[in-house]
Amino acid sequence: MKSQATDLNPTGRFSNRVSHYIRARPKYPLALLDFLRDELALTPSHRIADIGSGTGILSELLLANGNPVVGVEPNIEMRLAGEEYLRGFPSFQSLDGTAEATGLADHLVDFITAGQAFHWFDRPKTRVEFMRILRPDGWVVLVWNERQLNADGFDDAYDELVRRFAVEKHVDHHTTITGLADEVLGPFFGKGHFRVKTIENFQELNLDDVKARIMSSSYMPLPEHPRFGEMMEEAERSFVMHARGGQVRLNYDTRLYYGRMT
Repeated sequence: MKSQATDLNPTGRFSNRVSHYIRARPKYPLALLDFLRDELALTPSHRIADIGSGTGILSELLLANGNPVVGVEPNIEMRLAGEEYLRGFPSFQSLDGTAEATGLADHLVDFITAGQAFHWFDRPKTRVEFMRILRPDGWVVLVWNERQLNADGFDDAYDELVRRFAVEKHVDHHTTITGLADEVLGPFFGKGHFRVKTIENFQELNLDDVKARIMSSSYMPLPEHPRFGEMMEEAERSFVMHARGGQVRLNYDTRLYYGRMT
């Protein structure tokens, strides 16, 4: 039997996980916005293209700063969910496009962001497109929420669930990028022209949130998978063991790779 995840191309692989993604994926910390303001001189007048905007998690943070944001998302289910989630922001524009072909005009934006998405992009084609749509001296900011590994408590229990039940051999696609940053991101930005910032982040989840968090990951089983029941039973046992006040905590490093492209 083929894996549930590898049957889908990168554009379509989250189509049947949107509701779980909306409910249980971690948001980005306010300290990320503070960093963009303090270190990259972000102001509300800057226009931003959020590439692979998905359900709108990163776009929401930027819109709350007053920035006009264009969300570019090729997955129709994710894009429609993002449009609904962000409908209260009149300065949000949603486009059906890809990182390699955004549909945006030349030199339109001051910032390009990508949250939990860059590892799916065709990097050479995306580099050409980003340099086309970015204004001179504009910034590219690539962001990932990375679960803290080798941690104690529920973090460790969650890692064990992933090790035991993941339906793909290689599950942490983004670590292929972040673990080889110089080799991968150096050529993308231009050798030596990116920097790294790490910010602590966390989320607190009840049992239903934990189940949704598991199902939001493209490499984890869905209900039709033969090991789904076993996985959820183990998730419940781990939750009961570690819960305090009806919640558990997952800890993240929010990692930014940012620079001007040359």
